[in-house]
Amino acid sequence: MRKDWPDYADLLKGAEALLDRVGGPKDDRIRAQLFKQFAMNLSQGYFLHFQSTPDHPEFAPFENSVFLAQPNPDAVYYYAPVDWRGTYRVSGERGNAPVAGFALGSRIIGMDPAPGKGLGNYDMDDLTLDEDGRFEVIFSAERPEGHAGDWLPLQPETDFILVRQFSYDWGRERDVRVAIERLDAPPVRPPLTAEAIDAKLTHLFGGYVRNLSGIAIGAVGRCAERGFVNRFNLNSFQELGNGRDWPQAYWEMVFDLAEDEALVIESDLPDVRPYWNVQVIDALWNQVDYVYRQSSLNGLQAAVDDDGKFRAVLAHRDPGVANWLDTGGNLYGMLIGRWYRCSSHPLPAVTRVKFAELDRHLPESAARIDPAEREEALRRRRIGSQLRRKW
Repeated sequence: MRKDWPDYADLLKGAEALLDRVGGPKDDRIRAQLFKQFAMNLSQGYFLHFQSTPDHPEFAPFENSVFLAQPNPDAVYYYAPVDWRGTYRVSGERGNAPVAGFALGSRIIGMDPAPGKGLGNYDMDDLTLDEDGRFEVIFSAERPEGHAGDWLPLQPETDFILVRQFSYDWGRERDVRVAIERLDAPPVRPPLTAEAIDAKLTHLFGGYVRNLSGIAIGAVGRCAERGFVNRFNLNSFQELGNGRDWPQAYWEMVFDLAEDEALVIESDLPDVRPYWNVQVIDALWNQVDYVYRQSSLNGLQAAVDDDGKFRAVLAHRDPGVANWLDTGGNLYGMLIGRWYRCSSHPLPAVTRVKFAELDRHLPESAARIDPAEREEALRRRRIGSQLRRKW
């Protein structure tokens, strides 16, 4: 049946009811943020629906400083749709960020009301890399006859390949460069038919926008329902599509703070820690602005105290502590940290305090910072973030 433009827009009606599922204050600010998230979902969904097809794939940007549905601030992600029965060649350069690899799965988050399955995680360091870090790998259900190079399996139901890259030294590391081509499809991409465009627009407006926000709000809600408010829990996020082979443990909690309060976070660090970080997320599961605010810290950015512990302060304003985590004005939201291929998974302690009494709860050795140093740290952050390839 032929649709007119208002018919697609009508599919968004009723999505505002998701506000009832949001934790924390239900004010005009969070209502406006939800509507902004819907617009974000539409723009991200366009890339996923229209950038490429399984027959003629291309890696599209997925989650970054614009598409904020809980991206890792250190990460860039690229998404390509695939058909698990096809044969694909992925080529490129590994770069030198701490983490670079592929995640395979079914139904990327937002495509269905519930995320699909993770169907394999592969580290680029396990590929054959030349002296410049270049690689070439075939993805297919079976190893092609006569192929002696790198090969990775496509499990049944796999419908996407996701590239993940986690950076430490923003803007100074060499980024992953990657390309994908299907070897068993015609080389020329035909235009989408009217029927295909209609189906994609119907899903984008009538499914994806609502699905993604519902999953995001649900992730915050489940953490609170389990009682992890102002205290951390270790989680795998397998319910959000991570495969059992994903080598990362997450420490997560909902924070609930008054205007005059702060949280002191204190943690041991694993002896072996190739990559770790912590980030601030709002009540909608959106990463708080990390280009212009210090709303995340990674293992390079964070100051470690003389006793080997990591201490940070989550607060609405600058406490003069090097490891400040900026709430972005959110009284309610989440903290999520990651231990990637670490030798242990410490669970940080949390102390809720009055902002005015912070010094009583921090050791004298806790790293401090003056306004000029903070200004320089934020400048390095915003420049480094923009120098990364995220689009």
